[in-house]
Amino acid sequence: MEAYLPDGVTIEDVITILAAMSAFLVVLAIWSSGLIKDPMHGRVKHLQERRKDLKRGYTAPNKRRPTVVKASYFGAMKDIVSKFNLVKNEQAEKFRLKLLQGGYRSKDALVYFMFLKLVLPILVAAVAVVLIYGMGMFDLKPMMKIMACVGSALVASFLPEIILKNMTTKRNLMMQRALPDMLDLLVICAEAGLTLDSALLRVVKEMAQTGPELADELNYTAIELGFLPERRQALANLASRVTLPSIQSVTATLIQSEKYGTPLAQSLRVLSAEFRNERMMRAEEKAAKLPATMTIPLILFILPTLFVVLIGPAACQISETMG
Repeated sequence: MEAYLPDGVTIEDVITILAAMSAFLVVLAIWSSGLIKDPMHGRVKHLQERRKDLKRGYTAPNKRRPTVVKASYFGAMKDIVSKFNLVKNEQAEKFRLKLLQGGYRSKDALVYFMFLKLVLPILVAAVAVVLIYGMGMFDLKPMMKIMACVGSALVASFLPEIILKNMTTKRNLMMQRALPDMLDLLVICAEAGLTLDSALLRVVKEMAQTGPELADELNYTAIELGFLPERRQALANLASRVTLPSIQSVTATLIQSEKYGTPLAQSLRVLSAEFRNERMMRAEEKAAKLPATMTIPLILFILPTLFVVLIGPAACQISETMG
């Protein structure tokens, strides 16, 4: 390994540098965790910007901006993505919807995502070629070396989608947990005589700390209700952004109440009770699976230790007697 290092640099120097970088990152992580941040500050700022964009979109026609090569990193990314026409195909629209479902509504998010899908496989394949062929770190057959390089590039091409799917799943889980409380608050607001827009804004204010993900989506929906020409479109957008069946049931109920004038509070109360019963059933299901889930850890980790504690002293006495 020392043969690949520059002159005057030893393995100890490399280890020292890596240890210093690790210590710096640990200190930075501890310092960042100690800061008190308001989770709704950035979301409210983004929603205000989105509100201005919607207002400009309805009051003035869209104009195409001329392609200008920017000096910033984002400008370079945007130029590369536009050159390969990656943001104007059908696949890009699917990724745009997935980014919306993951909570990334910025127009720049799609550019970053497509740039990572384009560049990351090339970088990972280049690193694999340098490690396998250049430094000879892995003793593989020629065909296995080629397969390793190609496989690393394929894994890197799907890595952004896997990470985005994982983040979307966690976000949906957080919204699913906060949904019954949101429905209870919405029922109270509806019974108090508030309109749907005012009720959503009140629920957002009350759930800013307990359910920021769901509050973010409801705040966005409340803004769209005030600007879109059809109120049903705003509720349909909420159902498309959040893939939870429970959210889709709520949006269907709200659309029905807007269309036919049915009592909103009574329908939401029934949905709230149903979702709470469903959450209780999921908790009971997990509790019922617990004995079967604990069987393998019990056999592998607890029983051997118990046998050592119980049989160990007797085995020691028997060995001493026989000796």
